[in-house]
Amino acid sequence: MPEKPRVVITHWVHPEVIRLLAEECEVIPNDSRETLPREEILQRCQGAQGLMVFMPDSLDESFLETCSDLRIVAAALKGYDNFDVAACTRRGVWFTIVPDLLSEPTAELALGLLLGLSRNILAGDSLIRSGEFAGWRPQLYGSGLTGKTLGIVGMGGVGQALSQRLLGFDLKVVYCDPRPLPKDEEKALKLTRLPFQELLKGSDFLVLAIPLSPATLHLINAETLKAMKPGSLLINPGRGSVVDELAIANALAQGHLQGYAADVFEMEDWARPDRPQEIPRALLKNTGQTLFTPHLGSAVDEVRRDIALEAAGNLLQVLRGGKPRGAINRPDEAGFPRNMVYISEKAWAPGKAGREGG
Repeated sequence: MPEKPRVVITHWVHPEVIRLLAEECEVIPNDSRETLPREEILQRCQGAQGLMVFMPDSLDESFLETCSDLRIVAAALKGYDNFDVAACTRRGVWFTIVPDLLSEPTAELALGLLLGLSRNILAGDSLIRSGEFAGWRPQLYGSGLTGKTLGIVGMGGVGQALSQRLLGFDLKVVYCDPRPLPKDEEKALKLTRLPFQELLKGSDFLVLAIPLSPATLHLINAETLKAMKPGSLLINPGRGSVVDELAIANALAQGHLQGYAADVFEMEDWARPDRPQEIPRALLKNTGQTLFTPHLGSAVDEVRRDIALEAAGNLLQVLRGGKPRGAINRPDEAGFPRNMVYISEKAWAPGKAGREGG
């Protein structure tokens, strides 16, 4: 039997994921719930052919140069701005993502942030726990959704999943996206497409459902915040750096922006060499107008299990010599060998659990 290929997993995963990979690979897991230092990951990846990465990780040319045996980097996530995919392609390394499993739980959380912020749920909870609540009082009046306009920036998977969940509310939903939905889908979701500036001006609630790219970096800044409807609420469940957090803190202090809720923060975007190292203190201290969660968008137990299982399936497909289903690059068309098989042909035996796609 040939030596099993080595696979490194940078963060904790469910036992089912390790069992699936261990049938055919030497698995080096992270049994803790903490992020490993880059140096530790580099050491573990020496001689490894496969690597499973997560949101806190980043990957660049120097990483790939140090870990020259890698043949696939399987991301257990959808957004990949922290990873140099072009460098992977140049070095003959597949890069895969899990595109479909994160949208619904992220949309659920976005809706929770919207309701929590608009109805002062966190402030109400704090009041109860303070021991000062003596019964109903005319206080903590918030903003209901009925009769309001909600704008969604970006109509990809998260935007569409959120739109579906908003159908039960009596509000107008508008969106902007360079690529419009087909008319029948707009009709089914009761959506109206607007230009970006018009969306900003007319939305009582604005939800950011866009990935981070050079075009979306600080899309919401001092200028665009001024263009937003006075007293509106802003919800960010996607990527921290699509907003300028300092500009948001100023807009809240000035009273133009009524509230900000976020599951993501600029400090998390490791691909930015100039990223802030912490969340602005002005935002953290403003407990009356903000609601924050610690990147819980896909933090649903069975969802996280299935995401890692799909990433494991991508790993196995490449290590068997195939093309991974979740690939977003094509190193096989860049002059590199096409049939690098690292797993015994017995792995192709029909009926064996966990084959072809995980």
